[in-house]
Amino acid sequence: MEKANGLLWEVTFWEFIFVTVCLGGGAAYLTGRAVARTWQSYAELVVDIVLLTLATRFIHFSLFNGTLTSVYYFVVDLIVLMAIALLANRLTRSRQMGRQYGFLYKRRSFLGWEQREGGGA
Repeated sequence: MEKANGLLWEVTFWEFIFVTVCLGGGAAYLTGRAVARTWQSYAELVVDIVLLTLATRFIHFSLFNGTLTSVYYFVVDLIVLMAIALLANRLTRSRQMGRQYGFLYKRRSFLGWEQREGGGA
């Protein structure tokens, strides 16, 4: 299969799925979860995901002959990885708030929480 530059991938579709979504996305999920579990800010998450995106672009370059310095595909990879990391961060934070602060908050949904009746100031 030849390279088919698309709107979302520079290399083939399957290489994009394997490198960006599976490898990079798995690392982004774990990064988002780790940032939430250590109560760090979103700024720390953004820095970590930018570094992870650089590593993902390097894998595209070194293994699949993608361009290393393509700003467009860097932004595409960054958006995909940031979305996965933010989802993992919010899911983990929702679990934390319901479990660790169950006397104040209850889980409202998969990604949210709300204050309990009479549970707090």
